[in-house]
Amino acid sequence: MNHPRRLVERARMTVRLTLLCAAARTERAVRFADDPLDERALHRVRAVAGSLPQAATRCMAPSRRCTETARTLGWESVTSQPALRDLDMGSWYGRTLDEIAAGDASGLAGWLADPGAAPHGGESVTQLCDRVAAWLDALQPDVGRVLAVVEQAVARAAVVHALGAPHQAFWRVDVPPLSTVELTGRGGRWNLRMAELPSTPRPPW
Repeated sequence: MNHPRRLVERARMTVRLTLLCAAARTERAVRFADDPLDERALHRVRAVAGSLPQAATRCMAPSRRCTETARTLGWESVTSQPALRDLDMGSWYGRTLDEIAAGDASGLAGWLADPGAAPHGGESVTQLCDRVAAWLDALQPDVGRVLAVVEQAVARAAVVHALGAPHQAFWRVDVPPLSTVELTGRGGRWNLRMAELPSTPRPPW
């Protein structure tokens, strides 16, 4: 039978990590760029601010959209983590998917099929996944609860690592803006935890 003190100690040695995918502009075209958030995106951030868990450690990716998301959440103390930076898109930076497909269709197809490919001269999906995995596994067991504003690609890579999935699964993970990923880790192992809906009063019938 587990002693209560041991249970408390084990809980303290568990990393509880919430990844919040940064807000994004509401334009339809998907562009690989770090554009400032528009007012509609900022309104959505303010709407979710009260639903996030409290955390002793807050950090974010060094991008403009992550910085603006954290600032709009009201965070006054937050650490920028270079390891959480977005995927380096090299020569494709600033272009939309349609523009890339029109100018480099074979390169785009290869990039989507092979996680080790980087036809844009930037970073491959495999390199991103390895970088994010190293950051996750370097978190100290006594850090407690961590809340981080991250890029969509980083959230995907974190899920892939937590599940021990092949890097090919990267594109099968859908992480919309302002969605959260809950991870718990201890002893080098990670678990993916699905978020619960806020409790609501029971109906009178």
